[in-house]
Amino acid sequence: VQLQASGGGLVQAGGSLRLSCAAIGNIFRGNVMGWYRQAPGKQRELVGTIIRGNPNTAESVAGRFTISRDNTENTVYLQMKNLKPEDTAVYYCYFNQRGLAYWGQGTQVTVSS
Repeated sequence: VQLQASGGGLVQAGGSLRLSCAAIGNIFRGNVMGWYRQAPGKQRELVGTIIRGNPNTAESVAGRFTISRDNTENTVYLQMKNLKPEDTAVYYCYFNQRGLAYWGQGTQVTVSS
């Protein structure tokens, strides 16, 4: 399975960005897709996942970030609104099926104050 992510960039505080990530390869039902992020000098942290159609987001982004999925395209989206400088990080797409985890290459999101 390969993950192709896109949509990062530079935005001012209060702005919006949308990330997308497509899973390509042998895809089976019951997989999990989501997003993590890693800020400079910090550990990678969970942003959100979508499991069996149910999205879950971390408290730090709840109400501002929305995770969704297009099952026909095996694509997961992360809609980010009201971005803050502390959201600056490399965002990684995550895919897990049958106990195997896959990571996207990472896409940079930079929020200027």
